[in-house]
Amino acid sequence: METPITDENINDLKVGDKIEISGTVLTGRDAALPKLVRTIKNGKPVVNVHGAVIMHTAVSDAGISPTTSNKEEIEESIPYLSNAGVKIHLGKGALSKDTVDSLNKYKSIFAVTPPAAALLISKVITSEVIAFGEEGMEALHSLKVKDLPCIVAVAHGKTIY
Repeated sequence: METPITDENINDLKVGDKIEISGTVLTGRDAALPKLVRTIKNGKPVVNVHGAVIMHTAVSDAGISPTTSNKEEIEESIPYLSNAGVKIHLGKGALSKDTVDSLNKYKSIFAVTPPAAALLISKVITSEVIAFGEEGMEALHSLKVKDLPCIVAVAHGKTIY
């Protein structure tokens, strides 16, 4: 799949589908995602998230690897970011029923990636801090990726968990 992601792309996916993402992937964790939500709520978004893919990870020299997406700071951001236009959230772990329902409502999905930093970083072509640089490796990054592997874990109100 090429970014930006469309509703039509999401409509064609089902739980268990294996996909590869190429294009731009944003990153964020516990520190950056709540800040991103605040910028959108304040009407001054630091980045356009329409059709975006956001991976729940930090970026370091050691690589990228998904963090647990059901941490309060991350999971609370998922419904709001989906409503704002994010189409795919990448991470790991089971999400609450409310979050599964909100993904369905906003025509977004949640996919899991292999927690293998070496594999994932090999798919990154470029990395750039685009906001919240004060958060260090947890800043909001824009990655250019080629064939980032993932498996659809939540789609259309259904979950793999």
